[in-house]
Amino acid sequence: MLKEGNIRIPSGCAISGIIDKSGAVFSGQIIADSIATMHDRSNGLGGGFAAYGIYPDFKEHYAFHMFYDDTKAKQDTEDLLKANFVIAYEEKIPTRKTQSIKNAPIIYRYFVLPKLEVLNASEMNDEDFIVKFIFNVNKNIDGAYIFSSGKNMGVFKAVGYPEDVAEFYKLETYNGYMWTAHGRFPTNTPGWWGGAHPFNLLNISVVHNGELSSYDTNRKYLEEFGYSCTLQTDTEVAAYIFDLLLRKHNLPVPLAAKVIASPLWNQVERLSPKERELYYNLKIIYSKALLNGPFSLIATYDNGFIAINDRIKLRPLTAASQGDMIYVASEESAIRKVCKNPDKVWIPKGGEPVVAEIEQQNISEIYDKKEVTA
Repeated sequence: MLKEGNIRIPSGCAISGIIDKSGAVFSGQIIADSIATMHDRSNGLGGGFAAYGIYPDFKEHYAFHMFYDDTKAKQDTEDLLKANFVIAYEEKIPTRKTQSIKNAPIIYRYFVLPKLEVLNASEMNDEDFIVKFIFNVNKNIDGAYIFSSGKNMGVFKAVGYPEDVAEFYKLETYNGYMWTAHGRFPTNTPGWWGGAHPFNLLNISVVHNGELSSYDTNRKYLEEFGYSCTLQTDTEVAAYIFDLLLRKHNLPVPLAAKVIASPLWNQVERLSPKERELYYNLKIIYSKALLNGPFSLIATYDNGFIAINDRIKLRPLTAASQGDMIYVASEESAIRKVCKNPDKVWIPKGGEPVVAEIEQQNISEIYDKKEVTA
């Protein structure tokens, strides 16, 4: 926990997110500079980034980022990969020696598509097939972890301060239209490479500040839908809940926000009859998907992000805009570091989402394979 003098400050961890709504890409150095401003909110036991639009040459392929503890784990995983996927390209993820990043695992990436015959035999769509494969590897191959699995995006994380993680992965060499970052201050879960944020599944990633007291309820609920929690930290369930709500159940983003940070019952009673009925139904259907406890988080998806606090705002969150750029962070200082004079700065209320998405007319330039509703 952070301390100021003899006062315990239970609000450690830092989050930051930036999107260019025009779809233009910008360097990862910008998000690294933003999160570095909040250095004292983390303790070096985890830092990480999610970047969108960074793999245009392989935008139709799933990009698997892998941690391996040893060569046996790598060989076992690659045997399984080759049996199930066509691998368009693979390589060790480029890194540089960084003094504070130590004991790194073997870090690889693969750009893959499911083999058609295997996919047809599974009787699943490609996304469900990918999810099942990820859980199988992470649960059953000792020392192997798929920590990033989306298209035209990637997660980069490690044990270390976030600015050191950015240097380690050479983030200044990547360009994306949306970035999130996290500096970790773990309080009741271990600090290890797989447990650093962001947590990712397909194109959904989450960075989170706080504690989810609802973890066990959330985990058991997700297991009913085939999800498997193996990464030893509460935030993992948040990523899977967003995947369930947005991808599997196809809820609009604002409605998903009403599920995870639903108003208290006494607040619902004061709403209009139509709104009251909506919240009643959401609370009944998705009662086990509610994220309880103090938190602020940023969840990213194909074409945007949602940033939100817990219902009574026990964790900080600030937002700002300048032209096509939207910024969110734990502290305003992290925004002004990279945006000196924003057009607007505001502090969202508890449970009030900040939703920022690529403008409709620009989506086809990034996702020409399907229509996306902004």
